[in-house]
Amino acid sequence: MKQIDINIKIGVCRLEELSADEQTLIATAIEATKNSYSPYSHFSVGAALLLENGEMVMGANQENAAYPSGLCAERSAVFAAQSTRPDQPIKALAIAARNGGGLMKQPIVPCGACRQVVLEIEDRYKQAVRILLYGTEGVYVIDTIKDLLPLQFVGKSMK
Repeated sequence: MKQIDINIKIGVCRLEELSADEQTLIATAIEATKNSYSPYSHFSVGAALLLENGEMVMGANQENAAYPSGLCAERSAVFAAQSTRPDQPIKALAIAARNGGGLMKQPIVPCGACRQVVLEIEDRYKQAVRILLYGTEGVYVIDTIKDLLPLQFVGKSMK
């Protein structure tokens, strides 16, 4: 059997090492955690998108007693942006989370469904989305969702 090696690149840095725009995007994601409705998990996730035109769009996780009816922060931000500004590609996505103890020390990563949605955005606009995953002890910097989803299923996969 032949094996395939898949390599991914993830940068790790301090918040201060990022550009002013990226620091603002992360601050917006942190602020978005306050908009979370998470009475069941008590795990608040905030997301912020930077659009091509410089606008930022926030999203926060929204839970529901019927669990499949909730929505992650990343998808709520992407769907809000796509619903109101479909002509604007997404340049960057920042994600932050908090629980009862405050902001998470280590960055959290998007779930599989959110990775798929961001992949479709990259495929739709033919450009990578830079991803910033915030933790108080450091930020993960990922240049494309393909590094978090190395085997992709997109429209051309169905042809």
